Amino acid sequence: MAYFHELSSRVSFQEARLACESEGGALLSLENEAEQKLIESMLQNLTKPGTGISDGDFWIGLWRNGEGQTFGACPDLYQWSDGSGSQYRNWYTDEPSCGSEKCVVMYHQPTANPGLGGPYLYQWNDDRCNMKHNYICKYEPEINPTSPVEKTYFTNQPGDTHQNVVVTEAGIIPNLIYVVIPTIPLLLLILVAFGTCCFQMLHKSKGRTKTSPTQSTLWISKSTRKESGMEV
Repeated sequence: MAYFHELSSRVSFQEARLACESEGGALLSLENEAEQKLIESMLQNLTKPGTGISDGDFWIGLWRNGEGQTFGACPDLYQWSDGSGSQYRNWYTDEPSCGSEKCVVMYHQPTANPGLGGPYLYQWNDDRCNMKHNYICKYEPEINPTSPVEKTYFTNQPGDTHQNVVVTEAGIIPNLIYVVIPTIPLLLLILVAFGTCCFQMLHKSKGRTKTSPTQSTLWISKSTRKESGMEV
């Protein structure tokens, strides 16, 4: 979930789509009302106590690429950019208006006065694809040994240009397991090498013969030289 406090940091539909795809995901597609409610609960956390409320719609992955179609056929031309066949829709009243507006946003305008369809919150509206908005990405679920714990990080302080990111963490213990298990072969190799070195050192120390303190290392002839044979 990419939310930018400053308008200049927001992006067009295609820019949002490429940003999601560059990280292995896609712009958000919604399969049913349960997923819609999940996203709504995440968007409700955008406002922290004391920081004020900021408007900013979100691109989702619904758009149309047809040309020359009548208004009656227009709503049926919208499709999900990630290839999803979901027929779930949550249009705001009198939407989509079609025409040159081909890309879809999810409303997030908490400060706007309600219209005929109620507050401009979480319902969908078609907009021009070159407009600048926030965006929401969707990723394939990761397989973890334990149930993931969802943590949300927000940075929408006044003047902050960074984005808010929703991440999923599996906890400390599973992460430690992933680190320790691959190191077991290396630890065994180090243990074997250490044991081999110790064995060789012990074997060499036993094969050595100690020199007796009384044994001279100088060579001395055992034969006694006769003094009578010496010349003067």
